[in-house]
Amino acid sequence: MVNAMPGKDRGYRLRWVDVFTDRALAGNPLAVVLQADGLSTTQMQAIARETNLSETTFVLPPEKREHAAKVRIFTPHVELPFAGHPTVGTGWVLLDEGLVSPDATGFTLEEGVGPIPVRVDRSGGAMVLWMTHPTVKFGETIEQRDEMAAALGLSAADLQPDVPIQIVSTGVPFVYVALKDTAAVDRAVSSGEALTRLLDHHGLLPVFLFAAIGGKRCYSRMFGPHSTTQIVEDPATGSASGPLGAFAVRYGLIPRAPQVSIVSEQGTKMGRQSFIQIQLAYSADAEIPERIEVGGSVVPVMTAELSVKN
Repeated sequence: MVNAMPGKDRGYRLRWVDVFTDRALAGNPLAVVLQADGLSTTQMQAIARETNLSETTFVLPPEKREHAAKVRIFTPHVELPFAGHPTVGTGWVLLDEGLVSPDATGFTLEEGVGPIPVRVDRSGGAMVLWMTHPTVKFGETIEQRDEMAAALGLSAADLQPDVPIQIVSTGVPFVYVALKDTAAVDRAVSSGEALTRLLDHHGLLPVFLFAAIGGKRCYSRMFGPHSTTQIVEDPATGSASGPLGAFAVRYGLIPRAPQVSIVSEQGTKMGRQSFIQIQLAYSADAEIPERIEVGGSVVPVMTAELSVKN
């Protein structure tokens, strides 16, 4: 129960789903509050603290008639302009609730970074929703390799040689750290104090660490206790997975081709195994992909009514 201010109670339909998984109680959980236009920003933030999930979304009427909905995304501590599992999970809920035609092959969600196209793929056994990322941007490199390894509880020998530690973004920036193998990824520790000391001058961005494990697969984790999200570890980070694909191809960890398909396994160490699909499209001489899509399946977990005093 969230009591934002005195007045009459109003009920909001809430859907709880698991994203980037084909089974309940795995993947990354998401709460979706429907018809949320009666809620203030303060109330939305309070509800996100109440669910205490990495993200909670609020579905609002779109600003443009041709779009499906406007979506606001909150962690327990801050609003985000863009995020992956909230986009995929909210898109699935809109389809399941009949707010988007069940036969739709695609639709557009309005988020803080702008319109985000969502493609619906029903060709396999489970429906997969694909979100299109904004253009990838490669930012500054972080030269303190020994310090980064130590901040993650590792040694410099665990880092993938000849691959920089770099900030990359398609709307939300992350620091990418390539490790040699899955054992190093699993040994890493999420220490807010150590990462704050190292990244204080780089914007306190969340850290995405991974190993390329062959067969166009990555094994990944995301740490953010030092960032504005205050998420110690995230089980599936769609907003980081698009840049992950572009980063892995740029530095030769995944072979480049006109069309590249990658699967990133995340959340396994924390008991929330997730599988995030990444598709990249490259033109002949381009250094960055002309299209980045991230997709996955969604499983419903529960439906509830959220009571808020308006």
